[in-house]
Amino acid sequence: MEHSYQQRRERARLRLQERGADAAIAYPGPNLQYFTGFRGEPVDRFHALYLPADGEAVLVSPDGYASQAHAYADVESIHSVDGNDPEAVAAAIESLLPRSPEAVLLDDDAVAALAGPLYERLGTDVVGSAKPVFTSLRRRKDDAEIEALKRSAAVADAVSEEVRALGADAVGTTEAELATEIRAGLHARGAKGVSFDVVVGAGPNGADAALRHGDRTVRSGEPVVVDFGCFLDGYASDQTRVVVYDGDPPEGFEAVHEATVAALDAGVEAVEPGVTAGDVDAAVRGTLAERDLADRFTHGTGHGVGLASHEDLSIAEGVPTELEPGMVFSIEPGVYFDGEWGVRIEDLVVVTDDGAERLNDSPRTWRPL
Repeated sequence: MEHSYQQRRERARLRLQERGADAAIAYPGPNLQYFTGFRGEPVDRFHALYLPADGEAVLVSPDGYASQAHAYADVESIHSVDGNDPEAVAAAIESLLPRSPEAVLLDDDAVAALAGPLYERLGTDVVGSAKPVFTSLRRRKDDAEIEALKRSAAVADAVSEEVRALGADAVGTTEAELATEIRAGLHARGAKGVSFDVVVGAGPNGADAALRHGDRTVRSGEPVVVDFGCFLDGYASDQTRVVVYDGDPPEGFEAVHEATVAALDAGVEAVEPGVTAGDVDAAVRGTLAERDLADRFTHGTGHGVGLASHEDLSIAEGVPTELEPGMVFSIEPGVYFDGEWGVRIEDLVVVTDDGAERLNDSPRTWRPL
């Protein structure tokens, strides 16, 4: 299924008209990719998409990179400027705008080198944030995006199963070595990089939700948190499992693991159009509270996932955002015992017309596969 970038731009035009804005400007990164299929280089190649409320979209591109834009961007028109000069890009955008624009919405990801000239030319009373428009569009994934997310999730699942099948052979390896094996497995299956730095937390390191991986050696009988994802076809995946590679787990671990899986299941079951992000969070925390574990769940329940591994939607306490079909986000309850071990289980879900569909289906067992 192909992405319809033209339809996305048309939806953006309607949003701009509703807000009384003359145009929006998308910068290289997820927003440019969402509207054209071309991600660009967000630091030093000053492409910018001019997306008017009425009229055709124009990708303003430095002439040295115009061939790249022509090869990858699905857009009505490409306008080349001399050199890789943000001043020239800003001037080109100004020339495309109506004579006296009232509101131009700029991508929050635009670097200062481009944002500065636009503010100087148009004025701070004219240039505003495009985030509300871009976020409202990207939150609900279309069918092509959901298919891409499923493919990305399938790659992450396959590598998760592979790394958890190491069994006793993993004992004695370091977290960093396992992380390297994970990255290699993702790459071998066509991934274009990890969606965030791979998490391998062995024993007490698994109780630190902020830790990625270090040089600790995996030991027999200790839980290992394995959390990672990849980019495939531009879309991110994200999943977490826990494995005890060999020996018997710590006392109480099995009950905590079972409770964490139950909390994940409760969160998935709570998902349907019209419920709030806070409702999903409450279902997860309530399940842990029934087992006197709520105080050991120390982070948010989930986040949006799409062209970035962490998108704007927050699944957290009291968040009033109502869920709509097409929204994709993580549900990732965790229980942590500082200095000892931790458990986190995570799946991605997509909101359907009457509930939720999981994008991850690798076994949720702590035993080696």
